[in-house]
Amino acid sequence: MSRPDEDAGEKRISIIIPNYNKASTVGKCLEAAYASDYNNFEVIVVDDCSTDNSIEVIKKFPCTLISLEHRSGTSKARNGGARRSTGEFLFFTDSDCLLLPDTLSITNKTLLELASAFAADEEALKKVVLGGTYTTVPYDRDFFSTFQSAYINYSETKRVAPDYIAAHAMVVHIETFTKSGGFPENFLPIIEDVEYSHRLRKGGHRLVMNPAIQVQHIFRFSLGRSLKNAFRKSKYWNIYSLQNRDMLSDSGTASVELKADVGFSFISLMLFVMWMFSQEMIFLTVIPVVFLMNAFISRRLLKAFYETKGCLFAAAAFLYYALVYPFPVGAGVLAGIVEYFFFARRFRI
Repeated sequence: MSRPDEDAGEKRISIIIPNYNKASTVGKCLEAAYASDYNNFEVIVVDDCSTDNSIEVIKKFPCTLISLEHRSGTSKARNGGARRSTGEFLFFTDSDCLLLPDTLSITNKTLLELASAFAADEEALKKVVLGGTYTTVPYDRDFFSTFQSAYINYSETKRVAPDYIAAHAMVVHIETFTKSGGFPENFLPIIEDVEYSHRLRKGGHRLVMNPAIQVQHIFRFSLGRSLKNAFRKSKYWNIYSLQNRDMLSDSGTASVELKADVGFSFISLMLFVMWMFSQEMIFLTVIPVVFLMNAFISRRLLKAFYETKGCLFAAAAFLYYALVYPFPVGAGVLAGIVEYFFFARRFRI
């Protein structure tokens, strides 16, 4: 899908896709990649010892397939794909993410604009880690999947200079990636990209978010899967934050709004318990005030829900966010604290 005589204005981009047992989505992922309106790119899929028919699906496409010998994790898969790449820039995404037709074109345009801003200083461009995000509406448009996609889109794009770049849409120069050592291969699950972003930023690299660079995620979330995801992500994020000593930072989905949301929910629960034991109505009357305070702090998120699917979705999404979502998040925080302090050596990496 790429040609050696491409216009010099098109940066050669290597799309790196780790895969493990995603036969149900990796085909759609590759179809979307090859439907790009961009020309100068290659696709590298690294299969991490899938036990389903992923390999059979992947082989239907003209991509480079790398099969790891042992189950090794997402980071090692990404790093292995980068080592086999021929692109000037690496575009990391996941096997359940679909590039839009213009995702790579917008990426290239952004890189060229950055190069122009740096007066064509190639070394300065190498110091940039460029990020994109999910579409507000995912591939599967059910309530819980849409809630997750809209929430992540809002959380990742509210700052031009983000705290981290997520690996579902991360663009980094090959030389930078090679010199940095890549993603950590012996690390907590889920948040390897957070550690990598923080490491690069500490090394003097600039993190840049362009909300127009988007991929469409396939979530297939039910209520149970949504709650499980919230718990698991919160647990590992909390362990990392304890190690990193940045528990209160406003970092992507671990936002100030979410931390306030959990806090307000805990206060409301305590007020309800106090009412049950005392039957004093004052405790119940304070709960709506707490809810309104939460809504005010999260007003930009509420607006994002509204812009995604209108009033009814915004109301339902915020009720879920305020009344249900905080509990798996809070439980994940407690589980992370327990694991960090009782199994400290495991996480001091």
